[in-house]
Parts: sequence; structure tokens; C-alpha cells
Amino acid sequence: MRGMLLLSSMFACTLCASSAGYAAEPPADSPFASVTPEKPVVLPQDTGAHPAFRTEWWYATGWLETPDRRPLGFQITFFRSATGHPASDPSAFAPTQLIIAHAALSDPSFGRLVHDQKIARQGFGLAYAKPDNTDVRLDTWRMIRAPDGHYDVTADAAGFALHLTFTPTQAPLVQGANGYSRKGPLPEQASYYYSEPQLRVTGSVTRPAASGVSGAAASTSTPVTGSAWLDHEWSSALLAADAVGWDWLGANLSDGAALMAFKVRGVDGRAVWAHAALRAADGRVTQYGPGAVDFTPVRQWRSPRTNTLYPVATVVRTGDTRWQVTPLLDDQELDSRESTGALYWEGAVTVSRDGQPAGRGYLELTGYGKKLKLEQR
Repeated sequence: MRGMLLLSSMFACTLCASSAGYAAEPPADSPFASVTPEKPVVLPQDTGAHPAFRTEWWYATGWLETPDRRPLGFQITFFRSATGHPASDPSAFAPTQLIIAHAALSDPSFGRLVHDQKIARQGFGLAYAKPDNTDVRLDTWRMIRAPDGHYDVTADAAGFALHLTFTPTQAPLVQGANGYSRKGPLPEQASYYYSEPQLRVTGSVTRPAASGVSGAAASTSTPVTGSAWLDHEWSSALLAADAVGWDWLGANLSDGAALMAFKVRGVDGRAVWAHAALRAADGRVTQYGPGAVDFTPVRQWRSPRTNTLYPVATVVRTGDTRWQVTPLLDDQELDSRESTGALYWEGAVTVSRDGQPAGRGYLELTGYGKKLKLEQR
């Protein structure tokens, strides 16, 4: 568990590097597998876990609507992290893999994001990430992909709960070059990456009580519908040495299109690397290289808890198109420095184009509170 001395120092490094998906650099004699452009992502078998790689995550975000038409945002993420402990260790307690999970709910009526997180060693049927098909579990939290492609997701968190079903409405969006997705100027700075946009969501949520989050009694279960975006990535690689964090956007557009864009930031705020993909409703995909993608802050918000300044409203440029991104609410900071160590802003946003509503998505902002610690310990 989290308090194990053997895992705690390693975990602090791994999580901050993997909170949006980029692992620390393995040593020269690394036991971890490498990402190469020669091997394409193959679905559906690559929906499962890849334990030979250092870091992996299944990352779902989306917008929900209650029966009284109130909007909610949610995030549920499972990480698998290989520790480098010898796989030959026969002990059932061997810490070869860690399973880590985050869940969050953005409720404007509550005024801020609420979140929870868990960590455990893989084993004993209580924490695992299975190969060949998405089936990830951490205690009572679970994400499992059914044979027909839909996902059942459960997270009974502190003060809130998510019980959701994601049903695909279109084919997965394989990112980069057949799933090989560059994250920096060097070829090895890459991940395998695909997305499932425009997922139809049904289910229920338990919202936090107005009296507070921590230890508060939660309200009754509320049925919801909505849409979601699921990312699955795995890697053993490194961000560029001068990278401090990244901005990422995934948006389900109202016409059925899907937009993904990210910018890896250097110390001076400029792009170390950037990329975007826009899939039109008819399936045509346009990819944008580093020179054609940028994130320009429009408005900033300062966290009253961490004093971190986040560009919560921004303009994302993809080629000649500019997308105006506006948060559902400003306070969508995930601050778990006292537990897992993660600190970043991730929240529900609306997306406009030329002043007209274009869709809804999620914006992630990392490395604004402190530079990510990417060194291996």
C-alpha cells in the first residue's frame, strides 16, 4: 500500500511523471520495453495492459447532465506503473507493478472539483491491469471493457461516486503514426497512444453534500447521461530535459468531430513539442505538427490552496483555426500533495470556434505549481 517504504520514494517520482502520461527515463540497461515507430497499435488486443512498459494509463474524462439539466464534469483514471523489481521474484508480495487511480467530479453547484485517489501493489485479485482487454481494478474501483466494446466504470470515492457505462459511437482514433505518438524532438520521446472520443455515457453519480467534501455525508445517487473521451497510452520514455509540464485538450465536437491537442512546455513557456489531431465527422483525420499548434492563455486563475496560477481559459491554435476554451468552473485543481503527491489542473471546458459553440471537452494543465520531477530515483 501507499505507506510501504519500499515503494513510496519510487511512487512520488512515477506519479508526477505519469499524471498525464509521460514516464521517467529508464537507465541504459533498462528492463523496460521501448516505443518504436515500427510497431503499430493493434485493436482490440492493445486495449489491455502492457506490463513490459514502465508506465500506462486509461484516462476517461467527460461531461454529464442530470435530469434537471445541470452539467457535471468527471475524470476517472487508472495507472499501471512497473517498478523495475525483478519479475522472477516468486513472492506474492513482490512489488513488480503498482496500480494507481484518480477520480474527480466537477459540480458547479458545489463550487469546486472534488477528488480522491488510491494506490496499491498489483496482486491478490484486488489490484491489477490485465492484458489483451481493458480490465483494470483497484479495490472497489474498476474499468472493464465488454466484448461489444462498451466500458463499465465504477469508483466509490470519498464523498462522491461514479457508476458509469461508456458506449462507443465511432471507431477509436489512433494517434500519431499508427499509434506511435511523439512527445519530444527525439524519436525515443514517444508513447503508444489511441483515443476513444464521442463515447455515449449513461449511469449515475453520487454528488458531494453541500456541507463539504472530506468526511461529509454524500447526497443520493443521481442518474446522468453525457459524453466521454477515453485515452489509453503506454510508454517507457522521457520528456525533453527542458520540459516543465504540458497543456492537453481532448474535445468532443457537436458535429461528431473529435479534437486532441497538446503542448509540452519549456521553462520559458514555449513549446518543446506540440501536436494535434482533428478527426472530422466523416472520419477524415488532419494532423498538425509542432509549428501548427499552440496554447495562448486568455485568463488565469490562482488557487487559494496552492497559490498556483493556471491559464484556465485559453485559445488553442491548430493550423489556421483557433478554438476558444472556457472552463465549466475555475476551481478544478487536483491537489493531492499530502497523499499521492500529484498537483495539476484538469477540468471540464466548453470549446468555441469563431465565437460559436463547437463542443465540450477537458483541459489538463501540469507543471504550473512546480517543475515535474522526471529523474529516476
